[in-house]
Amino acid sequence: MDEELRWLDVVGQRRLLADGEVSPRELVEAAVERIGVLNPRLNAVIHTQFDTAVAAPGIPMLLKDSLCTEAGQPYHCGLRAARERGYVAPTDSELVVRYKRSGFAIVGRTNIPELAASVTTEPLAYGPTRNPWDVRLSPGGSSGGSAAAVASGMVAAASGNDMGGSIRIPASNCGIVGLKPTRARTTLAPDFGEFWGPFTHQHVLSRTLRDCAAILDETAGPSPGDPYCAPPGERAWALEVDAPPGRLRIGYRTAIPGGGEAHPHVREAVMSAVELLDALGHHVTRTDVRPLDDEQHRESSGYLFAGAVARDVARWSRLLGADITGELEAPNAYMASIGARLAAPDWLGHLEVLQAWTRRMARIWEHLDVLVLPVLPEPPVRIGESTPGDTGRLTVFTVPFNITGEPAISLPLHLSSEGLPIGVQVVAPIGREDRIFRLAGQLERARPWAAIKPPSP
Repeated sequence: MDEELRWLDVVGQRRLLADGEVSPRELVEAAVERIGVLNPRLNAVIHTQFDTAVAAPGIPMLLKDSLCTEAGQPYHCGLRAARERGYVAPTDSELVVRYKRSGFAIVGRTNIPELAASVTTEPLAYGPTRNPWDVRLSPGGSSGGSAAAVASGMVAAASGNDMGGSIRIPASNCGIVGLKPTRARTTLAPDFGEFWGPFTHQHVLSRTLRDCAAILDETAGPSPGDPYCAPPGERAWALEVDAPPGRLRIGYRTAIPGGGEAHPHVREAVMSAVELLDALGHHVTRTDVRPLDDEQHRESSGYLFAGAVARDVARWSRLLGADITGELEAPNAYMASIGARLAAPDWLGHLEVLQAWTRRMARIWEHLDVLVLPVLPEPPVRIGESTPGDTGRLTVFTVPFNITGEPAISLPLHLSSEGLPIGVQVVAPIGREDRIFRLAGQLERARPWAAIKPPSP
């Protein structure tokens, strides 16, 4: 296994290509070799397409098996019913079109929980994905396969989507970078305008911040017919990574919404970041962010998630030509049963609750520039020990920003005393990815993380 290529990010690979030091085919073949060596231990990649990648080589990339469809390739979304029937996607999603246009070669698809509806990646369809830092632990979900693949060095970047923390949670658990951009920063075309109501955001998981910014530059922007779009940035986000952030008003909180305190390892991660931010000259204060403790937004988002699962089940039943309700895993069957009974007026009522709550949350930006929070209230869970209640309990710091649509990133700023990565979440107002990239770039320079890697297999 070529260790230099294994840990080289996308920007670095592009420089090698530009200098003629490596060919696109060599990059793809090296990634294929790494997947062959590492995947049997981690189960991050569930479909490979090495032949097509070698035939049209570029920077090797993996796609999460949710929303990012590729014409003629398997697409199963964690469902046993789709796997057993051999479902194949009929079209490329617009993001996949943009990835290919940017020079990426798709080498395969990554594992997800059934319907992307869990904070661990343990579908019955494909089995659990394991965390490269400790294979007894989950990488998180739902972009768990993508996170494990990037963290282990199979590829430098993999696609992800985030309905309630599904980019940020695996990024935190696996010690990599995971940005949930502003809502509608990237498109859901051609199949959707919204997905799961207002909750879904799409981007990539990467090891470096510069990759995160560069790929967003290449893929951001609306597609014709999108119901709305994010406010454009003033310039390329890749330029913001090295730009000074200025002295920012930064608020932080470690108390769990609804009561209690985050796990000591999580609190230590946030407080270490807070100390660093203070040393870098920012005005840092503890803040309550009182809307986070509002029970009503959690109840309403739970009902909307149930409605989304029910809609997904109906959609897949139509695509597969049979009612798949009886083939679902128990948690999703339960959620679908609740969602199927949700009347349209109730759905709209819950949506109005979340919109009103979003307005209350937006008031925090009157006295803050950035908010620093945990990603998860506790370290990664063990494989096989997750319960249905974990999804609500473990997303209390992430779901709020799927509701508001504000950009939020998990940064790998800390290793616990047990040697496990703990991500720190940085949140900014709508449309202010520039602020996130500037501050994150400053943090990356002050506390570099690229050299911190999981144990070699």
